[in-house]
Amino acid sequence: MSKVIVLSTGGTIATRRDVQGVGLAKDGAGELLGRLPVDPGVEVDGVDVLCAGSYLFTPADMREVVLGVRDALADPGVLGVVVTHGTDAMEETAYLADLFHADPRPVVFTGAQRPADAVDGDGPRNLADAITVAASGTARGLGALICFDGRVYAACGTRKTHTLAPAAFSAPDGGPLGRVRDGEVHITLTPSRPKPLDLDAYDLGGVRTDVVALYPGCDAGALRAAADAGATGIVLEALGAGNANPAVAGEVARLTEAGVVVALSTRVDAGPVAALYGNGGGADLVAAGAVPTGILRAPQARVLLGALLGCHRDPARVREELTARTGGAPVTGRTWPSDSTERTK
Repeated sequence: MSKVIVLSTGGTIATRRDVQGVGLAKDGAGELLGRLPVDPGVEVDGVDVLCAGSYLFTPADMREVVLGVRDALADPGVLGVVVTHGTDAMEETAYLADLFHADPRPVVFTGAQRPADAVDGDGPRNLADAITVAASGTARGLGALICFDGRVYAACGTRKTHTLAPAAFSAPDGGPLGRVRDGEVHITLTPSRPKPLDLDAYDLGGVRTDVVALYPGCDAGALRAAADAGATGIVLEALGAGNANPAVAGEVARLTEAGVVVALSTRVDAGPVAALYGNGGGADLVAAGAVPTGILRAPQARVLLGALLGCHRDPARVREELTARTGGAPVTGRTWPSDSTERTK
């Protein structure tokens, strides 16, 4: 019989508050399914994978979730998989699942902004919507998805953009793929997805990826500290379209030479990374070896970088595939160091 598997991992949707109002994830899949507001119209089986706030998740925890998805889809009678997940790191785990998802059946992440014991909790409706999407033939071939507040998003490029509001997620550079309402799924866009990575080749041993936030007046100390702590990959959360300063650019060159893969993202909410400026700007960073990550912001850029390092190890191959998967193209005709007077901002 056709069915949907719900994997429970904790998060606010599973959280109950103590007498001080402090919440902890406690409920499992059975409790979540027992609160569905409507009959899902399909057989649903629940599986408990983890039970924690996603702010506690490690890359190994996220990998465990992805393995759980694959195990659930080993049953040919499964129409799709739903993952209930904390919103803090949902964009990371959903994107990791998408990177390895080689099955046309949908994997739908959802959660809640209000706890399980809230009178006006949003979790039951979000879960019912996600089950509807997972069971729908309309969602086949779309990869891993995030279903929240009636909207359906591709995992790639989607991020949490409000700390508390029920409409917690958005995709600033593409918008939702569609909507779900009253048991009907309406998909209007289809995401472009690269070839999935090999989950069996994904080994986290020896892989450490860090994010370094840049700001006006920063030096290369944090970047150097990440490398000294053992980072094999570093994401720069840069200014503007991907800018820093000469000190950071110089350190990027040294780290690249040492075999550390440096990816370039931005703290700006929307728009692609672009190598436009010298004097430590994006053009110099790319010339020094940083790989632009397109519309991926630092959390998902880190997931991609860690996945590639876990699968391939070789820095040159990781840089090449990182470029291919994000649309980041190196600036030609430039070598580090650049003429700092050539471009200014």
